[in-house]
Amino acid sequence: MFWKYEGTGNDFILFENMEMDAPDDPETVRRLCDRRFGVGADGVLYINPTDDADAAMRIINADGSEAEMCGNGIRCVAKHLYDSSIVRKKKMTIRTLAGLKKVECRIEKGEVKEVSVDMGPPSLNCEDIPMKCSGRFIDKIIRIGETTVRGTAVSMGNPHFVTFQKFSEKRMRMLGPKIETHSLFPRRANAEFVRVDKGRLDVTVHERGAGWTLACGTGACAAAVAAAVKGLISYDEDIEVRLPGGSLFVRVARDLSSVRMRGSATRVFKGEIEKG
Repeated sequence: MFWKYEGTGNDFILFENMEMDAPDDPETVRRLCDRRFGVGADGVLYINPTDDADAAMRIINADGSEAEMCGNGIRCVAKHLYDSSIVRKKKMTIRTLAGLKKVECRIEKGEVKEVSVDMGPPSLNCEDIPMKCSGRFIDKIIRIGETTVRGTAVSMGNPHFVTFQKFSEKRMRMLGPKIETHSLFPRRANAEFVRVDKGRLDVTVHERGAGWTLACGTGACAAAVAAAVKGLISYDEDIEVRLPGGSLFVRVARDLSSVRMRGSATRVFKGEIEKG
């Protein structure tokens, strides 16, 4: 049994993996996520048991690689936990590879309509991202062939490179995969291309392990952090981050002690996988 969820267009296959027997090998995950020969998804979510939180979340990308954290995925997990009466609490804690995350659900007519997530403190330190440099990589240049890209590296528990530089659609599509695999990022990186519009952020994301996605929760948070550090948006205010799949709202603490993200999560359908 599996469920299909989406958060702002970022779509997932979800397994209740309480017996730890759901398929998680890279080959199977790639087959399940294939949009022509499988179910189709940006990644697979696993709800696992844990002793130190209400549940644990594991996320494996469409290419079979494992991610530390997924902001849209954790909202889907929280909705499933509440709506399925696994954890019938508005406030819950979910264990991830990026640490323990606190989530809060807004309930309407007995179902979760919106989820707010305390994404924890971001890091701008190169060793935390990780990145092959020292100090902080803020508003600095990386080189991709003959092209220079100015941006800021941010960790939201996973690595991001955020640029406010303007590129044509064709050039952006070329640069995204090359930023992901740039030699400065030993674990690869998510790439965010951002435009500031009247205090709002328009963000296009090339996601590590998933490619171009309709939304990326950690990417939205990283974009907001980079914009706040550059003085392009305000700290301690809910900022609308518009992605191809819809809007998220992100609040960055002035002391960078936390980043809070809120947005929707939707159950799309339930299905079964035939063995063999």
